Amino acid sequence: MPSDDKPDEHSSTAPAKKKAKEFASGPALAFELPFTLVGPIAVAAAMGYLLDRWLHTRPWLTLVLGAIGFFAGVREVLRRLPGE
Repeated sequence: MPSDDKPDEHSSTAPAKKKAKEFASGPALAFELPFTLVGPIAVAAAMGYLLDRWLHTRPWLTLVLGAIGFFAGVREVLRRLPGE
């Protein structure tokens, strides 16, 4: 049976842990989002470049797949941003 004179450890540390997690998530998100945006663009453009070389359709597939990668990257960034 818990004693009434002891403060509950879980209730006093929960807000501090939540605040620390929120504080750490801001910089982590700031470092993550640029890679989240650039990654799909680079991968899609590289695939387009290789397909262009194989099919002799320069620069069309690079441009089309690069644009698709751009929209995929923007969509992923918007999905990861916290909604307020």
